[in-house]
Amino acid sequence: MLFNSIDFAIFLPIVFILYWFVVQYNLKRQNALIVLASYVFYGWWDWRFLTLILFSTIVDFSIGQKLRHENQKSKRKVFLWTSIIVNLGFLGFFKYYNFFLENFINAFSLFGMTINANSLNIILPVGISFYTFQTLSYTIDVYKNKLEPTEDFIAFSAFVCFFPQLVAGPIERATNLLPQFLYKRTFEYHKAVDGMRQILWGLFKKIVIADNCAEFANQIFSNSANMNGSTLLIGAIFFTFQIYGDFSGYSDIAIGTSRLFGFDLKQNFATPYFSRDIAEFWRRWHISLSTWFRDYLYIPLGGSRGGTWMKVRNTFAIFLVSGFWHGANWTFIIWGALNAIYFLPLILTSSNRKNIGVVAGGKLLPSFRDLIAMLTTFILTVFAWIFFRAENVSHAFNYIRGIFSDTIITKPSFDGKWDASIILCLIIIFLFIEWLGRKEQFAIQKFLINAPSFSRTLFYGVLFFMIVLFYKSNAAEFIYFQF
Repeated sequence: MLFNSIDFAIFLPIVFILYWFVVQYNLKRQNALIVLASYVFYGWWDWRFLTLILFSTIVDFSIGQKLRHENQKSKRKVFLWTSIIVNLGFLGFFKYYNFFLENFINAFSLFGMTINANSLNIILPVGISFYTFQTLSYTIDVYKNKLEPTEDFIAFSAFVCFFPQLVAGPIERATNLLPQFLYKRTFEYHKAVDGMRQILWGLFKKIVIADNCAEFANQIFSNSANMNGSTLLIGAIFFTFQIYGDFSGYSDIAIGTSRLFGFDLKQNFATPYFSRDIAEFWRRWHISLSTWFRDYLYIPLGGSRGGTWMKVRNTFAIFLVSGFWHGANWTFIIWGALNAIYFLPLILTSSNRKNIGVVAGGKLLPSFRDLIAMLTTFILTVFAWIFFRAENVSHAFNYIRGIFSDTIITKPSFDGKWDASIILCLIIIFLFIEWLGRKEQFAIQKFLINAPSFSRTLFYGVLFFMIVLFYKSNAAEFIYFQF
C-alpha cells in the first residue's frame, strides 16, 4: 500500500479510530491491532511475502529467548550467527542471486570457459532490506547485552512489522522502538497535530517535488544519447531532487504517521543538501542507515581507533557495502566507492568532524565560505547520483561524457521545458522553506509558528491545494521500494 494512494487515505483513519477508540485501554490489543494492520498494509502489495516477515520474526524472537538463558560465549555466538545467516541469507537470495550468477558466468567467460546456468525469475520482496536490518539490530544488541530480550511475542512482532516504516524505513533500532511497544500509550493532541503537519510536508515532497522531477529525470535519462550537455545536467539535477523529495518525503510520512499512534521514530533526513562537506552530508542523509553501518560494521572493524590505513579501509568498507545494499548493480557499488573517495581527503586531514552543527546557526544567510562549501558538496553529490540513477555502468559514463562535451553551453532541449521551469521555481521555494526550517526535525515543524493562525492555515491550505493539484490517480511508487 502506498502512502500517496487513496487506499492509504482510507486505511489510516480506520486504523486510527480502532486504535484510539476501540482498543485504547488494552496494550496487547493495541499491539495486536498494529500487527494486523501492518500485515494488511504489506499484504496489499503481495500476501505471499508475509511468510518471510513472520519467519524472520519467529527466528529472531526465539534466538532472543535463547540468548536470555545462555551465558556460554561460544553458544551465544552460534545463536547470533544463526540470526545473521538466516536474515542475510534471505536478503542475499532474493536480492543478489541473479547478480552473483551473472558475474560468475562472465568471470569464467573471460578464460574462454562457458557455463550454462539459468537465472531465476525472482520477485524482490518490498522492504526486505529495511526490516532485515531492523531485526538484526535486535539480535545483535541482545547478544551484546545492550538490550533485554522481550518475552512479549506480539510486541516484538509489532516492532518488526510496524507499518509506517516497514517498507522504506527509517530503520529503527530495537533499543529505541521496541520499548515503546511495551508501555501504555496515551493520545497526545499536540503530538498528533505535529504528526499531521509532518505528513503534509512529506506528501508535498513526494507528490509536488519528487514526482514532477521524476517526469523530467526519466525522460532525460531514458533518452540521454540524444540529449545535449546542458539538458543532461538538468536531468541530473532533477533526479537529485527527485530522490531527496521521494525518500525524505516517505520518512516524513512514516514518522508523522507513527506520531499519530503515540510513537517517536528517529529523524532520517536533516536538510542534507545544505551540507558543507561529504561527511556532513552522510550525517544528514538516510541517517538510520548511516548510523546502522557505523555501529554494526564500521566500529566492529576498528572504526577510527587505528591508524590512517585502518580509517581508509573501514570507510571504503562501509561505503561499498552501502552501495551494494542499495541494489545488485555495479552502478551502486561505484556510487559507494565514489562517496568513499570524496570522504578520503577529510580522513587524511582529520577534518571529517569539522561541520557538526547546523550551517549558519543563528543567522539568516550563510557566509560566503559556507555557500561555496555547500555548492561544492552539492555538485559532487549530483555527480555521484548519476551512477545511482543510470541503468548500467556504460550508461553512467556516457551520460557524464555527454555533460562534459562542448554541448554543455548550448540551450537545453527536451519536451515540456515550460513545465520544467515551473518545477524549478517550486524547487527554489521548497529549498527556501527547508533553509528556514533547517534546525527542526522537519522543515515546517515551527514554520510560521508565531504568525497569526490565519497565516498558518493559509500556508497549510496552499500545500494541500498543491498536493491535490499535482496528484495523479496512478500513484507513483517510492524509489526506495526497489531496495
